[in-house]
Amino acid sequence: MNQNEPLAFRMRPKTLEEYVGQEHVLGKDKILTRTIQADRLSSIILFGPPGCGKTSLAKVISETTKYKFYKMNAVTSGVADIKKVIEETKNFMLNPVGKSILFIDEIHRFNKLQQDALLPFVENGTIILIGATTENPYFEVNKALISRSMVIQLKPLTEDNIVTILKNTLTKKEGLRRIPN
Repeated sequence: MNQNEPLAFRMRPKTLEEYVGQEHVLGKDKILTRTIQADRLSSIILFGPPGCGKTSLAKVISETTKYKFYKMNAVTSGVADIKKVIEETKNFMLNPVGKSILFIDEIHRFNKLQQDALLPFVENGTIILIGATTENPYFEVNKALISRSMVIQLKPLTEDNIVTILKNTLTKKEGLRRIPN
């Protein structure tokens, strides 16, 4: 654990059990929970307000899955970055499974050409796409990508969720609890 990392980064959940909130899609016996636990995820688009857990959920998936996991932000990435992920995914020496998960934060910021570059690889299963957006994906994400993805709306955290997160922050060694040297 690096104490210089931001608190939110240190406290980000690593497992479904540590994840707080979104019980409507991640509760016991919910389809998303079952697909993550079985490592049988298909492409998904997560949308909801800032701070609701989109990136944290992607982090949990990255810790749970057997697939190589790539993360990019649409604000700072482009088609060349997508092509690099595809090349590494198809390289048997780097990725014997031949399939990867690509998390794209702010996917709504990709233009049509950038989103189109993903399509053939989502279609043929080379890439499992996890897109995160604060915008309504039905207006901001390519319809072809939407049709090949499960769209999941995340809700704002409840007061109880926030209390749980604050308690964890105060009691866990990654949080604010003092650790003697």
